[in-house]
Amino acid sequence: MSAAVIPPAGDWIRGISIKQPHTACILTGAKTIENRPRPWKPGWVLLHASKAIDQPALRLPLVARTIHGRALATGAVVGVARIADCHQDPAGSPPCSEWARPDAWHLVLADVQALALPIPARGQLGPWRPTEDLVAQVRQQLPHLRPWLPR
Repeated sequence: MSAAVIPPAGDWIRGISIKQPHTACILTGAKTIENRPRPWKPGWVLLHASKAIDQPALRLPLVARTIHGRALATGAVVGVARIADCHQDPAGSPPCSEWARPDAWHLVLADVQALALPIPARGQLGPWRPTEDLVAQVRQQLPHLRPWLPR
């Protein structure tokens, strides 16, 4: 049986850098919305925990309950997720999630999968292209990960 052909990393997966503890909240499955200033396209993203920690967020009850007892890896890819949708809430409507900010685009995250071992990596602002080597390291831990194409 031949192995499936996987397109180059830059063609089917991007990286998204998120400050802790928000990355940990996503990995628990509780935070399904990531707030961004601009819309993003649907598809797979590597969840990169940036080196910076959002210290004020650690004191928010919603965050504290969600991450209780969890380690907060930084400077590493810690999981993957699929952006299933990207939207803004209509003016005057209730937020789509308790995690949603009214002034942001909401990336709706699905199929979140944590890595057993964080992979040290450098991220950057905005969507970034991971190296082939980084994607190969992720796929060693998640061998079933394949390109996702919107219908």
